[in-house]
Amino acid sequence: MAKPKNKNNDNVLANNKKARHDYNVLETHEVGIRLRGTEVKSCRNSQVSLVDAYAQIDDGEIKLYQAHISPYEYGNIFNHDPQSVRVLLMHKSEILKLSIKTREPGYTLIPLKFYLKKGLVKVLIGLCTGKNEFDKRHTMRQKQDNMDAKRAMKDFNAR
Repeated sequence: MAKPKNKNNDNVLANNKKARHDYNVLETHEVGIRLRGTEVKSCRNSQVSLVDAYAQIDDGEIKLYQAHISPYEYGNIFNHDPQSVRVLLMHKSEILKLSIKTREPGYTLIPLKFYLKKGLVKVLIGLCTGKNEFDKRHTMRQKQDNMDAKRAMKDFNAR
């Protein structure tokens, strides 16, 4: 009998909640990441922080900056630097397409989440534009209106 697919987010190692608040995500891409042994072990322990992290295209490679992966507690002398620059793995043709898009002013690459897929650590990066203060307030107002509508429907159906 086939094993049912995992519907919950048990394989998500880290989420960048602030990214969707501060940026409009136009498109997303799943990419691999080049990690050392102790970095993988720290990721599996969910010791990853994506706050203020961003990606840039340098010399035909996508590099991830300011992503904090805590040192592995049993790593001794072979431990890694928590703030080191990490290379993201993607096909050259896709990198070229993203390079063209990110050269336009206002576009940036932001990591949205770290997760496990078939035992490998993957990163979901988004091509984003920044939100203005008005846009942030508008999004919050929309969420509040949706919650109020759901609450009203629930109260109506309970009667």
